[in-house]
Formats: sequence, structure tokens, C-alpha cells
Amino acid sequence: MSVMTSNEIRQKYLQFFKEKGHAVIPSASLVPENDPSVLFTTAGMHPLVPYLLGEKHPAGARLCDVQKCIRTGDIDEVGDYCHHTFFEMLGNWSLGEYFKKEAIEFSFEFLTSPKWLGLDKNRLAVSVFEGDSDAPFDDEAFETWKSLGIPEKRIAKLPKKNNWWGPAGETGPCGPDTEMFYWVGEPDKVPESFNDDNSLWLEIWNDVFMQYNKTALGKFEQLSQKNVDTGMGLERTLAVVNGLDDNYRTELFWPIIEKIEKLSGQTYRGDTLVKAMRIIADHLKAATFILGDEKGIAPSNTGQGYVLRRLIRRAVRYGKQLGMKSFTKDIAEVVIEMFGDVYPELSKNKNFVFDNLSQEEEKFEKTLENGLKEFEKGTSPFVLFTTYGFPLEMTKELAKEKGVEIDEKKFFEDMEKHQELSRTSSAGMFKGGLSDAGEENKKLHTATHLLRRALEEILQTEITQKGSNITAERLRFDFNFGRKMTDEEKKKVEDLVNEKISLKLPVHKIIMNKEEAEKTGAAHIFGDKYGDEVSIYYIGDSLETAHSKEFCGGPHVDNIGTLGHFRITKEEAVSAGVRRIKAVLE
Repeated sequence: MSVMTSNEIRQKYLQFFKEKGHAVIPSASLVPENDPSVLFTTAGMHPLVPYLLGEKHPAGARLCDVQKCIRTGDIDEVGDYCHHTFFEMLGNWSLGEYFKKEAIEFSFEFLTSPKWLGLDKNRLAVSVFEGDSDAPFDDEAFETWKSLGIPEKRIAKLPKKNNWWGPAGETGPCGPDTEMFYWVGEPDKVPESFNDDNSLWLEIWNDVFMQYNKTALGKFEQLSQKNVDTGMGLERTLAVVNGLDDNYRTELFWPIIEKIEKLSGQTYRGDTLVKAMRIIADHLKAATFILGDEKGIAPSNTGQGYVLRRLIRRAVRYGKQLGMKSFTKDIAEVVIEMFGDVYPELSKNKNFVFDNLSQEEEKFEKTLENGLKEFEKGTSPFVLFTTYGFPLEMTKELAKEKGVEIDEKKFFEDMEKHQELSRTSSAGMFKGGLSDAGEENKKLHTATHLLRRALEEILQTEITQKGSNITAERLRFDFNFGRKMTDEEKKKVEDLVNEKISLKLPVHKIIMNKEEAEKTGAAHIFGDKYGDEVSIYYIGDSLETAHSKEFCGGPHVDNIGTLGHFRITKEEAVSAGVRRIKAVLE
């Protein structure tokens, strides 16, 4: 079998769907816009939220892309052969056009046709939704797979927990899905039937059929716009296509593993070394992509920065076990060399990546030093962990050297109490899915356009959005500015926004060719990747005389007169040269 590269798979995937009438859209940032329910883009559907809910996408109703994603829900699984924190998701969408039959036929053709991936169809198995009191058995998906030659014994009918997507919150779009599995065991030992407990059946693709809307009363109603949303992980697909049973032996990871071998003087063998090297490779690859993203997240104790800090420190801890020191920058250099062509933002932001990794590694070394001193004083493992960030594994190692017993049961009981408190305080922050696209959300989103324009007028400088987060209660807007705003400036910004709201100006959307759109002077996030066609939202009677115009995906209100009274609740620093405003509508 000839080796297929990751670039070939990316290109083949986009080419296949292009031939099926799909527009290729660029990968969005790892930090989602206007979705307070998640810290990172966890799937290709995140940037498409408004369009899945009915907005018209500038590129049309058939879309495909390769989206960079971060998921931390499986962080404890990282270390096995197929779970990752950072991964690339190959995805295609139908926004109210084709549905189950076509989506399944596309998936089957791409997987098995010699022109595309050329996988052996005799090693394929699938699962479909078995039906329950909310929705019937997915007969259409079942019959479509049968018509393609998949034997009935390899079409598993599974319940909601296996074959249902959404809704993300209590209500919203949801529906059955069908998952595809490939036998990664010995080719001549493929079981007759599919069993999802057998790990040699590896899930490689998932087609989600959004056909229902779950109401506040818990009813499942048919959606007027039925969408298809699919996702296939590049890392797993590359391993499967090349007959490898370990994702870390693919070109998407192996150069990083080789660097770790060189720096540690160890080889990739045996359970302990393999697990440690996989965790270091995965976590530092993810950290490099987060730091290299256009939104410029740095390590901190909250939100995205906290996840980043945890990844770096976990990698450093495992590096320490292998006798490595001051190594994070060296690993990041390899990652940037590997991915710089596909994701140019990594090369562009490499100094930011290197500086933050080195600083965080140095800080953690000090943390470990302090932890050692506290350990000598007899501080409990729980306090060492929660207050000093000192890992339990290290406490155990030191205790063993001194012949001291650690009460692990007590540690985990204390941790359970601590995590319950943490879970309560950060409930909802790590969930995936569609954010609330309700009226309040729309109003606050529209208000950020007015705020950005008012800041430009009052501060007399070009204002670029550096980040945005909107909940149903408030907006948060990060922007470039070198100093604290005065009370007078804040008051003037508030007054200007409220003055515009009182004019009751209409909000319009226009779809234009990207080059033409740039000539209009509409604001956009420089460095962000846009497709050939873009949406511009402008506030006012015409594009030429508009009070505000921006490249944007929505959702927005139809008239700013509905916004109410705008009030700034806080203005603060985020990092050097970046300020943050929090504001509400009353």
C-alpha cells in the first residue's frame, strides 16, 4: 500500500466535496466568536452556528472545510493511540439542501472509491439510531447503508447515547446520526457483526442529521430547515488509510515523537515511555496551536488561558519524568515547521508561542521548587496540589523515596469535594454546541458593532476586535488600545451608542465578493481567514452612508431601536495593548 500524506487527504476531501457542489470555506479561529457555551472551537459546526439556525451563508447551502479543533473532555484518555486534545476535523454541510441518503452516499463513496481513500468496504461497519419515544428508528439511514452493500449484521441499531446529537442546551436543533467504523485489526479476522465495545472497530466519521427542534416542553418537532453536519478526524483517517494502529506513528505526530526521543535520550517503547511521549507530543502541539492562533491566548488562571496552562504544565511534568528540561520551545519549533504551510498563523506568531512556552515552563519549575519545600514541611497532598499546583504523582514519588505512605483515598475525597465546587462555579463552560441565539443574544451582538464604532470616534484611533464573548446577559469586547480609558471617555462612548440607538436605524446584510467587500472600508479582523464571498452587516440606510459596517456572520436585530439603554459596566486590561469592555443593555 502506498503511503498517503495528510496533505493529500486534506486536498482529496475538499476536492471530492467541491465536485459535489460544495464551497470550500477556511478554518476559523480556535477561539469561538459569540458562543459563551464553549471555550474553544470543538467541532467544525461552531463557526457555522448562525447558518445552522437559518441565516444564509455567503458561500451557499453546501459547504466543506478542514477545521482546527480543541477538545479537553477526553484529556484523561490522551496517552492511548487515538485520543487527542488538538485535531483537524474534515467536515461537510448541507444547510437545508440534501439530506440523509445523499450524505451517506457521499461518505461511502469518499471512503471506499479507489479515486479517493480506497478503503476496503468489507472492513466497514456503521451504527444508526434505534428509535425511542421521542423519535422513530432511523429507517432511511439503515436502508441507505443496506443499499450500498453493508451487511445487516454490520449495521448496529443503537440508542440516543450512541447515535443522537444535541441539543447543546436544554432546547434547540438536534437529531439522529450515523457513525462509520473501520476494522483496524488483522484484515482476515474481520468479525461478521459490529460490536461497539471492541476497540478494534475505530470510529472514523459521523454524519449528523439535524431534523428536530427540542422545545421548552421537551417535545421534538420537525425542523423546517433540515441540516447535515459531518465530521471526520484527520489523525485517525490518516492512520487507517496507511494501515497504522497508532496515530502517533503518522506524519502528524512522528517528527514530534522523534524530537522527544532525541531530547530525552529514550526510545518510544513500553507502556510508560509511550504514554509519556504521547502526552507531551499531544499537549505541546495543542499549546502551540492555541498560542499561535490569531486571537493570541496566553496562559492564565481563567478560561482558555487556564486550559492552555494546564496543557503546558502537564507536558512539562511528563517531560520531567523523562529527564527533560527547558524543552517546550524545541517541541514548538518542530510543530511550526510541520504545520506552518497549512496554518501560516503559526509561523507569523512564532515569537509569541516561544516566549509564552518558555515563561510558563520556567514558572512551573518554580512552582515545583515551592512544592518541594512544602512537601518537606509535611503539607498535605491535597493542599500541595490545589494551592501549589504540585502533581500527586510527584508527591507519591517523593513519599516513596522517604518511605512515607500517602493517604490517596483522603486525597481523592478532598478532590471530589473541590471539583464539585468547581463544577458548580463553571457549569456550562465546557459544554459543546449551539449557543443561545435568542433575542437578547442578537441585541448584544448588534450592540458590539455600535460599541466598536463609538470607540473609534471617541478615542480617535482605528479599533480592531481582539476577542468577543456574548451571553444572554452581557457583552464582552476586547480591542487594541494602549491605556486605561478615562471616565469621561467611557461616558462619551456610552452616550454616542445610546444616541445612535435613539435614531432607530435599520440593520442590513449584504453578501459580496471579498475583494469588493474590502474596498467598502468595512471593518474586519485582519489576519482572519474569509471565504471568497463574505457577509457585511451595516447599520444605516445605505452602505455608503452607514454608521457602522463590518464583515460578520450574525445574528443581528433588524433595527437598533429595539436595543434599549446601553451601559458600560467595566473597562480593564487584558494584556499589553489590549483592553476589555463589559457592557449591558437595560
